[in-house]
Amino acid sequence: MMTLAEDIKTKVDQGPLHFALIDPDKQDPLVAGKLAKQSEDVGSSAIMVGGSTLVSQKQVDDTVQAIKKSCNLPVILFPSGAKFLSKYADALFFMSLLNSRNVDYIIREHVKGAPFVKYTGLEPISMGYVIVEPGMTAGRMGQVDLVKRDDIETAVGYALSAQYLGMDFFYLEAGSGAPEAVPDDMIQAVKKNISIPLCVGGGIRDVKTAKDKALAGADIIVTGTALEQDSNIEKTLGAIIHELKR
Repeated sequence: MMTLAEDIKTKVDQGPLHFALIDPDKQDPLVAGKLAKQSEDVGSSAIMVGGSTLVSQKQVDDTVQAIKKSCNLPVILFPSGAKFLSKYADALFFMSLLNSRNVDYIIREHVKGAPFVKYTGLEPISMGYVIVEPGMTAGRMGQVDLVKRDDIETAVGYALSAQYLGMDFFYLEAGSGAPEAVPDDMIQAVKKNISIPLCVGGGIRDVKTAKDKALAGADIIVTGTALEQDSNIEKTLGAIIHELKR
């Protein structure tokens, strides 16, 4: 049977995907479930659940359960720490925040969470995670030495390191609500140098930005703030996903 990671890799070979990121701290579970269903209806490929300011595992459990009741997309945890895992999800991005100054976010939280992953049967999907300027809350909470927007060499170095360490995916993140997304030339350079799928998120709120990132080489476009702030996500998100699939 194909794993979720294998399924995603197969799908990105056919074109860029969209993942919807839902933060349990930004709305109650019922609203989260509605957002997930709307995302599914317009063509998202997965729901990511996570955030930088969570306060309890119950928050995550309740949100994941509401999403699972509302839609059929796979739910992938995007955890900020071991205490925010949920047995109700399908998988988690077992991700190392490679440019954090705090070793907890590079490996120690993983050590704490690994037994939970093992005994609940969650599928771990290894990921190298790097935050680029401006970084926003994720950068502050993750105690990150941000990759400067013009420092393409460092971004490529992190991406190659993730691949050489055996990670399945690499994520370039500008931070939720960022005024600017990851630069196109950085995405192009990273994509040119790695053979694992490239995720890009942060600051992607409209069709043109999403399309530009996909054309630059992003395999997976992640949007979160666009879901939280848009009163008509079917129209906005639908347009983004339609353009990605053209």
